[in-house]
Amino acid sequence: MPNHDLNGFTEGSFTHEGATRRVLRAGTGPAVIVMAEIPGITPKVIEFAERVAAAGCTAVLPVLFGEPGRDPDPRTVGWASSGRYMASTMWRVCVSREFTLLATGRGSRVVRWLRALAAAEHERCGGPGVGAVGMCLTGGFALAMATDERLVAPVLSQPSLPLACTPGRAAAIDISPEDLAVVRGRCEREGLQVLGLRFRGDRLVPGDRFAYLRRELGDAFVAVELDDGVANPDSALPPHSVLTEHLVDEPGHPTREALDAVLDLFRSRLLLEERPAPAN
Repeated sequence: MPNHDLNGFTEGSFTHEGATRRVLRAGTGPAVIVMAEIPGITPKVIEFAERVAAAGCTAVLPVLFGEPGRDPDPRTVGWASSGRYMASTMWRVCVSREFTLLATGRGSRVVRWLRALAAAEHERCGGPGVGAVGMCLTGGFALAMATDERLVAPVLSQPSLPLACTPGRAAAIDISPEDLAVVRGRCEREGLQVLGLRFRGDRLVPGDRFAYLRRELGDAFVAVELDDGVANPDSALPPHSVLTEHLVDEPGHPTREALDAVLDLFRSRLLLEERPAPAN
């Protein structure tokens, strides 16, 4: 698809602990922090953010890497251009000290900035709290942000860190034991629900990672695990991105139902709406 011109979004910035980043916003209502996957805020990530805004929330997109609105699809821009852009973005992430790609039992430094952003957006937008969606590289950030009581609707879409190079890393996620204990306590005391999404065959998001979250969070971790065969066949990439690249936007399709589950979580926790019961 073509590059997105960011029409419909306002642009600002946010500074915390000396770090300033661009922030895109669309919509009104309680805030949902939408954290993009590699290579950044693509047109399909923007489409997801527009759905969040249409649901009655303010979609808040921090620019953590990449060029907002740029289309990386090799079928559109060519394999060489797509490869260069993906590699360049990944290299910047790899050399950054803000992202922890391999170590277990540690969270990325950028999470502190994201927590501060969520607090500021809660004050700006109001409502009972803030939602957050992390995708791929940022998937676990939504979990780590949930140490703050203002984060009431965390979504982990294909959380890929730490990179599953060993069995120990496959059965872990990028959050410290101390922070995970805080989140577990919130689940037990407050009924916090953590929603996770993945394709079953996705090697970047091994099943052991979701099994670990089930052990740690119990019934508070709600896993949506999809067969690879339901991924959008038009994608040039193997099944991975549940809410964006591999979404089949048709009512009743498993990936669309996964998207609807995310939006329903925001409605129930941020807008205090209940999902209507199915007709008999």
